[in-house]
Amino acid sequence: MAFPKRRNYQEQKKQRLVIVGSKNPVKIRSTENAFQSLFEDYFLVEGLNVDSSVNDQPHGEVETYTGAYNRAFEAKKAFPEADFWVGIEGGVDEVGEQMVAFAWIVILDPSGQIGKAKTATLFLPDAISSLIRKGMELGEADDRVFQRTNSKQGNGAVGILTNGVVNRLEYYQQAVTLALIPFVHKKLY
Repeated sequence: MAFPKRRNYQEQKKQRLVIVGSKNPVKIRSTENAFQSLFEDYFLVEGLNVDSSVNDQPHGEVETYTGAYNRAFEAKKAFPEADFWVGIEGGVDEVGEQMVAFAWIVILDPSGQIGKAKTATLFLPDAISSLIRKGMELGEADDRVFQRTNSKQGNGAVGILTNGVVNRLEYYQQAVTLALIPFVHKKLY
C-alpha cells in the first residue's frame, strides 16, 4: 500500500495577514497568539504605527473604544490588502473616587464584519491615578511609581500590580480572542 507523500504542515495551511494598528510588541504578540489559537490558518501578524485620533491617554469607555476602532480602521486604510485589522487601545475611567484601567479591542475584516471585546478592569492605586489626573499616561505613571522604564511595552500596570501573575500579553490575548468570536461563528453574527 502506497502512502501519499507528506507535505510540510505549514504548506497545508493558508497564510493570512493581520495588521495591528500599533508597533507595541505586546499588542502584536497577543494578537498573533489569539489568532493562532482559534484558527488553523497560518497568520503573519505585523504592527503598523497609526493615529488613534484620541488623547494619548484615553479617558472613558467611549474614547477608549473609539481609539481602538480608529486604530483598526487606519490600519485597514494603510494596508488594505490584509485579511484582518486589529486595534487595541488602553484607557482609564473614574469609578467614584477611584480610577480603573482597561483596554478595548476592535477587529475588522474585508467583508465588513467587526469583532469587539474589552479586557478585565482593574482599580489603580492612588499614586498612579493622581499622576494620570495631572496629565500623565498610565505607562509613564507606572514607570515613575515603580521606578521602571517603558513598562507599557512590557508587563504594564496589570503585570506590575499582580506581581506578574497576570501578564499584559495574556491580558490582551484573552480580549483579542473574545473579539474574534464573530469571525469564528460567522453564521451567528
